[in-house]
Amino acid sequence: MLMFLAVTLAAVSVSALSWYYLSGIKIKAGWQNGQSPLAKWLDKRRRDKFNQQLPEALATMSNALKAGFSISQAFDSVVDQDENPMSEEFAILQQQLRIGMSFESALESMNERVGSDDLTLVTTAILISRKTGGNVTEIFDKISDTIRARMKIERKVKSLTAQGRMQGIVVSLMPVFLGLIMLVIKPKMMVPFLFSPIGALSVLVMIALILVGWLIIKKIITIDV
Repeated sequence: MLMFLAVTLAAVSVSALSWYYLSGIKIKAGWQNGQSPLAKWLDKRRRDKFNQQLPEALATMSNALKAGFSISQAFDSVVDQDENPMSEEFAILQQQLRIGMSFESALESMNERVGSDDLTLVTTAILISRKTGGNVTEIFDKISDTIRARMKIERKVKSLTAQGRMQGIVVSLMPVFLGLIMLVIKPKMMVPFLFSPIGALSVLVMIALILVGWLIIKKIITIDV
């Protein structure tokens, strides 16, 4: 009876977690948008890849403008590189321009879709330069250098905090592995303990403490650049 209840509880827990992590995913203009943890993780992963490709895209557009191309043709040069998600987003931008959307609205739409601070800086610079007549190629070069410098610092910070992340993973998984080892070595002792009220309470307290410890470690090693 206890085994049946345990299996049922485990199945319900797995189903609930699966629903929590998988629900809320919506496809919108090629991006994963939603409120579930999985949707947010996919969104962040794609945004990070976009940010990594942005300096090279800015260099491509700057070279195209120096060669005498228009800003729209410079966008086409980024699309022709066929590097996703960068080319996908600029392809959507070009499609919106072709169907009659204003240049400012199309840029703001892409900026809202991507949600990147670096892209916000680029779009703001483009819009301001169109109104004031500034040198767009020089702006692109400076923004590209700034983004590359920031990414270099982020990689250094990530390497310096790698030990803390590994320690957090090891400390979090150690009680689980020890419990499994004890379950294999001493099943007659561990099974009654796990299904007893004290044992179940101990497991819940252990899980709560692991989560709290992991959140504290994550807070310490998370450094915004």
